[in-house]
Amino acid sequence: MARALLPPALDDAPLAAGLYVVATPIGNLRDITLRALDVLAAADLVLAEDTRVAGKLLSAFGLSAKLERYDEHGAERTRPKALAALEAGRRVALVSDAGTPLVSDPGYRLVREAAAAGHPIFPIPGASALLAGLSVAGLPTDRFLFAGFPPPKSAARRTFLEELAGIRATLVFFEGGSRLADSLADMAVVLGDRPAVVCRELTKLYETVYRGSLSELAADPQLAEPRGEIVVLVAPGREAQASAADADAALADALTRLRPADAASEVAKALGLPRRDLYRRAMELKAR
Repeated sequence: MARALLPPALDDAPLAAGLYVVATPIGNLRDITLRALDVLAAADLVLAEDTRVAGKLLSAFGLSAKLERYDEHGAERTRPKALAALEAGRRVALVSDAGTPLVSDPGYRLVREAAAAGHPIFPIPGASALLAGLSVAGLPTDRFLFAGFPPPKSAARRTFLEELAGIRATLVFFEGGSRLADSLADMAVVLGDRPAVVCRELTKLYETVYRGSLSELAADPQLAEPRGEIVVLVAPGREAQASAADADAALADALTRLRPADAASEVAKALGLPRRDLYRRAMELKAR
């Protein structure tokens, strides 16, 4: 009989050497996974965005581990130690303050260098503010783009948003409470007044989800300077309708190959315009 594949600790097998990318709770401590606890209990070294935060998490579950700071400021100093530990056959775990590492933190450089050196890398999935927000937003999830934190200044933020305006996908941002209203207002101007959702303090005691258009959310007094962790989700923009010049150019090209009726059908399908209007215009162009 085939044996079920169980987490190493539950299978009475020692934890293999390698780098473990471990998701931790974004608020509710009960969102930790059993496998994450197994890995953190057995790791020789735990790299943490903030060792104080990681220490509290470990203590809550009766665990202890050797902790090293691994954030934007300490990464360059700590990364060689972590790579040396992997080279020596150690078990190294990487955690962020909350959620899944590498989402808006510097952990990707360690993963990249560990992979380049041939060390095994194991994902230990779990909580994610990005996915939690998507799960409750009620916006399209077949395509989405995580854009991280927008720039803090309005001019830079608008330039940043302009690069995202044409993307046909749900946009997901992290934002700080003090900048939220201004960011929402800039999004309404640059992206258009799209449907949006603001998630505050997901999985925590004061979890709140606000829904509306971007301009409505920007004007909501409850979102003037809310406290806590915030995820903003914005619906995909509508595809811009082709202009008359675009239609004429497409018809002119199609008429070199097709009869007016067929040309109108081809362009209607390509540009999403009414075939009847295109056929009338094709006849006019043909008569010139």
